Amino acid sequence: MSSKPLTLSSLPLFPLGAVLFPGGLLPLRIFEVRYLDMIRKCHLAGAPFGVVNLSTGNEVQKPGGKESFSQIGTLATITEFEATQPGLMTIRCTGAQRFRITASNQLKHGLWVANVERLAADMAVPIPDDLKPTALALGKLIQNLQQRELTPEQMPLAGPWQLDDCGWVANRWCELLPLSIDVKQRMMELDNPLVRLELVSDVLGRTGIAG
Repeated sequence: MSSKPLTLSSLPLFPLGAVLFPGGLLPLRIFEVRYLDMIRKCHLAGAPFGVVNLSTGNEVQKPGGKESFSQIGTLATITEFEATQPGLMTIRCTGAQRFRITASNQLKHGLWVANVERLAADMAVPIPDDLKPTALALGKLIQNLQQRELTPEQMPLAGPWQLDDCGWVANRWCELLPLSIDVKQRMMELDNPLVRLELVSDVLGRTGIAG
């Protein structure tokens, strides 16, 4: 059996000033010409696109502007799609598998495409006893959100809840906490979900949210 990572060729990229975690939610309003056709094609084909953290440049392309982005990103799958008016789409995406870019190229109309290799998903690691307050605090937060009877569109998190899994709990806290984009990117890139949760727990302990 081959141990080579699964690869994708010519994956369309969406550089954003944000970090998408596996299992995370990402609502987007699409109006740039370079993305309208790409998103439509991905939706029709049921194909993912890649979200990467924009490190240089602007989310909205400017003439002569240069863009650079992180080489590790997350596949995004479109779960809701609405073409509200000509030249405007509203979509909702879910983060899937992480990937590493092996080669990238910008097309004439500004769209980036890349060859990527998929990174292994987090191993399922149970929450150790000393980190259970971090998971319990997230569970209480979810309960509070549910009691407010928010619509699915208003909820910042989506089930199924996996409050016994290090990676899932760490990822959700990384999305909710006011961490810098650079810190979120480093957290997302960590291969060890237990280490990620330990770092999140340290942040929560300093803020008094959990300890």
